[in-house]
Amino acid sequence: MRGCSVRKYFVSIAVLVCVFVAASAFAADITGAGATFPYPLYAKWAEAYKSKTGVGLNYQSIGSGGGIKQITAKTVDFGASDMPLTLEVLEKGGLMQFPTVMGGVVPVINIQGIEAGKLKLNGEVLAGIYLGTVKKWNDPAIAELNSGLKLPAEEITVVHRSDGSGTTFIFTNYLMKMSSVWKEKVGNDASVSWPAGVGGKGNEGVASYVQQVKNSIGYVEYAYALENKMPYALMLNKEGVYVQPSIESFQSAAAGAKWEQAPGFYEILTNEPGKDSWPITGATFILMHKEQDNADQARAVLKFFSWAYANGGKMAEELDYVPMPAKVVKLIEGSWEKINGPGGVAVWKGSQTVSK
Repeated sequence: MRGCSVRKYFVSIAVLVCVFVAASAFAADITGAGATFPYPLYAKWAEAYKSKTGVGLNYQSIGSGGGIKQITAKTVDFGASDMPLTLEVLEKGGLMQFPTVMGGVVPVINIQGIEAGKLKLNGEVLAGIYLGTVKKWNDPAIAELNSGLKLPAEEITVVHRSDGSGTTFIFTNYLMKMSSVWKEKVGNDASVSWPAGVGGKGNEGVASYVQQVKNSIGYVEYAYALENKMPYALMLNKEGVYVQPSIESFQSAAAGAKWEQAPGFYEILTNEPGKDSWPITGATFILMHKEQDNADQARAVLKFFSWAYANGGKMAEELDYVPMPAKVVKLIEGSWEKINGPGGVAVWKGSQTVSK
């Protein structure tokens, strides 16, 4: 009888160990790195998802350039970038991408006595400021747009990103469309040779610089402007209307996106038509390898984003991001079926969403 009890004891321990190991495997955290643009939202999604499933997200907000490098090196489960990669680049790297949300990049300022939404700018003048040709806040080019607004005769301190940045890609894409000089001298990329200014790392770094330096201007994702209570400029859009950054103006700009016609979901949303459209709007993207060494880990990533699409829309809107439309989510989840694990077995087979 004693031998039977001992056997039962060890069998029970073995079962508990198996259950523990299985539970630990299920609850393995997922890892990502890249864009600072969506970080406030990803952090909020991660907190809600972990409370529901026990699965955490370790996301490094290091900039789109860093995210592309890390996913290329396979040091994270997914990369994140506000700069979409072309189909050619995706295929060369064995990658696929999909958008998660859309949002706006806004010029933020630190000028004594000028509150949010009081300063008006257009694309040409904004390009001139970043080219270093519009040097003072009372420059005639700015004064002409701001009749009645008291502008200081102070030098403008230009703040830009110091790291490879999808936010910079969106911003310089807009400036390139607005200024032939910018297009010729600087161009459009995640990292450019800036003609003027000082650099801050991440949206956080740019926001911090602008808050600390008087008479400065920078550009950040709108959530950072709101979080830090930073004054921002109105922008003249394609229809000749000065608009405020808001979820409504981002939605208006995003309305014309043709995701179903975009190879590899490559879509840029700057200077879109619509009288209510914010002109510096963009999407943010997730990058994953099409061939996965660990199918369970890849599936865990996709489950997280599937849950976010189904349940995270309200959280996105609370931070003034624009959720992807349902018909686009269907396209996105359909594209996941091209991700394979070992032996060419599809990682994602139809809906595998986590319940609310």
